[in-house]
Amino acid sequence: MKIEKLKPTLGAMIRELDINDLTSSEWDTIYQEFLDHAVLIFPEQHLSKKEQEGFAMRFGEIEHLTKGAKTTAITNKTPKGVFYEVDSEWSKLLKGNEGWHTDSSYMSLTAKSSILSAHVVPEMGGETEWADMRSAYDELDDRTKQQIENLSASHSYFHSQAKIGHHVKVGANYGFADGEVPLHPLVKIHPETGRPALFIGRHACKIPEFSEQASESLLARLMSFSCQSPRILTHRWNKGDLVVWDNRCVLHRARPYAPNQERLMLHTRIKGDRASESALNI
Repeated sequence: MKIEKLKPTLGAMIRELDINDLTSSEWDTIYQEFLDHAVLIFPEQHLSKKEQEGFAMRFGEIEHLTKGAKTTAITNKTPKGVFYEVDSEWSKLLKGNEGWHTDSSYMSLTAKSSILSAHVVPEMGGETEWADMRSAYDELDDRTKQQIENLSASHSYFHSQAKIGHHVKVGANYGFADGEVPLHPLVKIHPETGRPALFIGRHACKIPEFSEQASESLLARLMSFSCQSPRILTHRWNKGDLVVWDNRCVLHRARPYAPNQERLMLHTRIKGDRASESALNI
């Protein structure tokens, strides 16, 4: 196993490893790299869906995004093999993924990690980017840290899609449930490493103590500061690549690609745990 660090604080590429045949020592190393670097890239693994799910379960319990399915296909083609219309409901959901976010922050129990594999990649575009919210928090000025230390924000999938002109009906898809919108601290303490990280993203929408305008202003300022170089890691996908990342301390987004270029990814998401959700802001 060869490990190449990609950024000073974010990302590692792991080569010369068979994910389907890990020793206990190899797994221990992988998990420690996951905690240290938050994004792990495994080139050319070419896993089947079942193999991906087996690897995913090493990280925890799988979150079912589709009823009865552990893994979801993220693709711009219908089951009949034709491209979705650009104004279709599904295309609008894919468009939303181009905004910085953390998976399932619109749920009361946010995701621990996500696993994504590439099966068909477009000729241009379609990269995935991650932004390190640990180093973003570390580099905030003291005044901002004091301002946000006791603040929380509501996270809503309805809100984030509405901002791109997509108004979704209740129950239309995963995450669009009726009921109370979850509230999450702006700063979370990682339950395993103890490191603070900003917990923001496009689903964050309202800080209870603030007006709507003041909420949006502060959240936009935090996003603008956090999601910029050198805190960003970009991965240009090749068929067979597998990536796992820690939703508790990074944001991610998909990059645009031509609607007539096929992109097929398989996504498996790991549930968070109550330890993560009970982590208080500092």
